[in-house]
Amino acid sequence: MIPAQFDYIAAKSLDEALSLLARHKDDAKLLAGGHSLIPAMKLRLMQPSVLIDISKIKDLSYIREEGGQLRIGAMTTHYQIESSDLLHRVCPLLPETATHLGDVQVRNRGTIGGSLVHADPAADWPAAILALDAELVVKGPKGERVIQSADFFVDLLTTALQPGEILREIRIAAPKGKFGQAYVKFRHPASGFAVAGIAVNVVKDGAGKCESAKIGITGIAPKAYRAKGVESALKGSAFDEKSLHAAAAHAADGVEANADLFASGEYRKHLAVIYTRRAIEEAASRIR
Repeated sequence: MIPAQFDYIAAKSLDEALSLLARHKDDAKLLAGGHSLIPAMKLRLMQPSVLIDISKIKDLSYIREEGGQLRIGAMTTHYQIESSDLLHRVCPLLPETATHLGDVQVRNRGTIGGSLVHADPAADWPAAILALDAELVVKGPKGERVIQSADFFVDLLTTALQPGEILREIRIAAPKGKFGQAYVKFRHPASGFAVAGIAVNVVKDGAGKCESAKIGITGIAPKAYRAKGVESALKGSAFDEKSLHAAAAHAADGVEANADLFASGEYRKHLAVIYTRRAIEEAASRIR
């Protein structure tokens, strides 16, 4: 398929990209890694008259620790996250999640910001970002604002971004204490997307019990979500087999599950329970 005719502009800075968005409004689309946008354009599901390429803005590609936070630029590639020594040491959930995305070519080109803004219900990053209780820094015509990850994913392919805004940075509090993290995924055999993807971030207290738990789940519902029922059930538990089974049973509480030719809604809910238990077990085994 061949996309409809469009103009291409490679923005040299975030401010230039914002100015171009303000000028062209709904006629423009931002290009990051392009793995979702380009196929949609080829199928003519999207027909922007202007394509604004922000992938070449170097100021949006970085991984650093600052003020007790990990800060990741929106144009940081999956491979940069996967191979970051800092993240492997401080927040291993992010590199682990990155290994589950596509193949080597996808990871070399695709960006964390592009994936988050696209908000595919079967994407991997949303689960990890929710489990890490991240903040998303966006910039628009009225300046910068911070969106909590719990508020960022609104619905299917829909985020809390307002017209003219661009995701600039992801901020994550550097984990402290005795913590364990894991991402476990049931992979669709054809697409590689998550039929069920579970990100777990748990902390153990001095008595060996669960001090806190944050669980992000993708692939099950029209948007990624925090499994609050699991988190509440885990708190104060000793991470024993009985507690983990009981907590994981709440993985799909109150969720209207997706259904398609590959997996029914009930099957997805079943996967959510099974893979949540496995992810918690794995995260708990990594606590030191």
